[in-house]
Formats: sequence, C-alpha cells, structure tokens
Amino acid sequence: MPVYTEQELIIGCRKQIRQYQEQLYKQYYSMFLLVCARYAKDMQDAEQLLNDGFLKVYTHINSFKDKGSFEGWMRRIMVNTCLDYLRSNYLRDSLVMHVNALPPTIAENSMAVNNSGLEQIEFKELLKLVQELPVITRTVFNLFIFEGFNHKEIAAQLDISEKTSHWHIHQARATLQKKLKKNELLNVRYEVKRI
Repeated sequence: MPVYTEQELIIGCRKQIRQYQEQLYKQYYSMFLLVCARYAKDMQDAEQLLNDGFLKVYTHINSFKDKGSFEGWMRRIMVNTCLDYLRSNYLRDSLVMHVNALPPTIAENSMAVNNSGLEQIEFKELLKLVQELPVITRTVFNLFIFEGFNHKEIAAQLDISEKTSHWHIHQARATLQKKLKKNELLNVRYEVKRI
C-alpha cells in the first residue's frame, strides 16, 4: 500500500476515497487505540470507541480548517467520543453518587506522586491499573494527566465542581500508588523465590 502525506490523506478522506480512509486508520490505529483504552473498561470497548471516533473523523473531516495539528484535531475527537460514551453509559449514575460524598477540601501538596514504581512497571500493567479505577475517577485522571486539562476544564466537561475534580485526582493517585507498592512487593517476593 502506498504511503501518503498527511495532506494527501486529508484530501482523499474529504473526497471519501476508501483507500485514503483505510490508510489514515492504519497509520493512527495504535496511537488512538491507546487513548481509547485509557477510558474504556476493556480492549473490546476501546476498539469500539476507536471505530466510533474514526467514523466521526471521516464524517467531520471537512470541519478541519488545515490550521494546527491534524493529529491533535483527531485526538480531540477520540477523547470526546470516549467522554460521550462514558456520559451516556457510566458517568450519569457515578456522578450522582460521588458529588454529594466529597470532603470539603483536598490539599494540593498531598497529591504528590512517587514515580519510583512507574520505572519498574510495563505499560500494559499500568494501563490495567488505570482501567481498574472507578469510571469517574479514571475519566478525571485521564483528562488531567494524559490530555492536559485543568480542573476548571474537567469540571465543565463532566458537569462537576473543581473540588470534585481535585478529589478524583487525589483518589486516583492514592489508589495507583497503593497498587504500585503492592506490585513492587509482589515483584520482590517473586525475585527472591527465583534465587
């Protein structure tokens, strides 16, 4: 299959030429599957979200104004596809439960992350730990850590307060730190047994 420039892919997809759509899909499949996997509960859901996202890319490609990053434009569509899915299926029920049960303030300095465990863990293991977080906590964590949203933007996207967003980041980090420490202990025990 021939390799096309980004501009050729955009033009071909605007004309709805299948080979250009297929090439765009293949070129960005791995990257955007990882984005979707962080929001999904499993890889099957991630692949469905990816396909839904690409369908939106193909149908809305004429709205890309050839300014800025095309990859960034597609990434935003993928993230919004994931958020729409979560809003319709999970967040509606989860948000109601969490909003009223929040502590009044969370100190920012209590949210420091110990990265020593991150150096030892493989990406697949880390992804699995993130996928195990509760839906709303996982969503806030992904938006804050991976997408670079601030708490005000997250609050607007998910219709929650900024304090709620802070709380979920705190919960995600605490839970991941606990799981990483447990993982480190399991790895140490495994290495000791092998000796």
